Amino acid sequence: MPADAAQAVEEAARTSWGRLLAHLAAGTRDLAAAEDALAEAFLAAVRSWPRSGVPDRPEAWLLTAARRTLIDAARRRDVATRALPSLARLGGAEPEPVAPSAIPDKRLELLFTCAHPAIAVGVRSPLMLQAVLGLDAARIASAFLVSPASMGQRLVRAKAKIKQAGIPFAVPGPEQLPERLEFVLDAIYAAYGTGWDERSGLVDEALRLARLVTELLPDEPEAHGLLAALLHGAAREGARRTADGAFVPLDEQDVRRWSPVLMAEAERHLLRATAPGPYRLQAAIQSVHNRRAVTGTTDWTAIAALYDALVTCAPSIGAQVARAAAHMQNGAPAAALAMLDALDAPTYQPYWVVRAHCLHRTGADPGGATRTALGLTEDPALRAHLTETFHDWATGR
Repeated sequence: MPADAAQAVEEAARTSWGRLLAHLAAGTRDLAAAEDALAEAFLAAVRSWPRSGVPDRPEAWLLTAARRTLIDAARRRDVATRALPSLARLGGAEPEPVAPSAIPDKRLELLFTCAHPAIAVGVRSPLMLQAVLGLDAARIASAFLVSPASMGQRLVRAKAKIKQAGIPFAVPGPEQLPERLEFVLDAIYAAYGTGWDERSGLVDEALRLARLVTELLPDEPEAHGLLAALLHGAAREGARRTADGAFVPLDEQDVRRWSPVLMAEAERHLLRATAPGPYRLQAAIQSVHNRRAVTGTTDWTAIAALYDALVTCAPSIGAQVARAAAHMQNGAPAAALAMLDALDAPTYQPYWVVRAHCLHRTGADPGGATRTALGLTEDPALRAHLTETFHDWATGR
């Protein structure tokens, strides 16, 4: 394939997949069929554009091709009389090329569809990543640590659920919006956290989704809070590992390797998170951490206070363990240990790492906690770092 045609197809897939799929699915109410039709349109582009040239309006070309595929499929199933009325909502039984400006952006509706309460919680993030960003099941499966076959089955079931239950492709009304938006934001945050190993590419994809939500819902403070928190975390990505792949904890990272561009973007979104909420608080915590790039120190008193507020409105295990760590760093390891004693997190690796640090700082024996922490650590680089740290404690270094 000529380089310009290949580049045009790749660019269209990257920038237009979610927009086109959302438009097609909103008209047919069948996400799986719309996805298949759009895939066929891209395949047709791969075959056609090298011969005929890249069209002036690639997005409109792809939409027209996909719509024709949907109509042809309906005719082959001999159910045209039932299917064509809904397909007509896409622009008529015999579609004509349209200008990109004539394609309504339905991605927000698609996000809310993927995060509908009728969809299983564990498949909402993967479904968003596939539907809105066009990631394949194998890549998503790798990021979520399941087999491609299992992930594929989950996605198929979720799409069937959307069709069978008649889940509407629509942004919910004012009464339902806060709860439904929370599902969308939580799913994006889960995708971001799942991709934290920096190898799956999921962090970048979650950032794309978070940016999309702020673009489509510019007046939602928590959407800006989520994006600010993710951007502040992503700004430190280049400092988390040494050149040879060794793990570097946050308080030892070289701030010169943090991204000032991402931190500045994060602060702009934090300013727009004008209402209190858990993601605004998380963004504020990350902002204080990243202020070390300017001040040279970390304000653990402020971070501990912010975590106190966070666990009041969002008392997840992760937030409560992080709160204990902040109080430990703020000079109160005994109080932090008491916070951990009140939790039940037998398989949560960060709990045991923080517990080991608290025990060490209070002069107690951290041996049991260190062994459990190491046993729950899967990342080889992190395990090597913890092993060295625990060995230094044991030898008095």
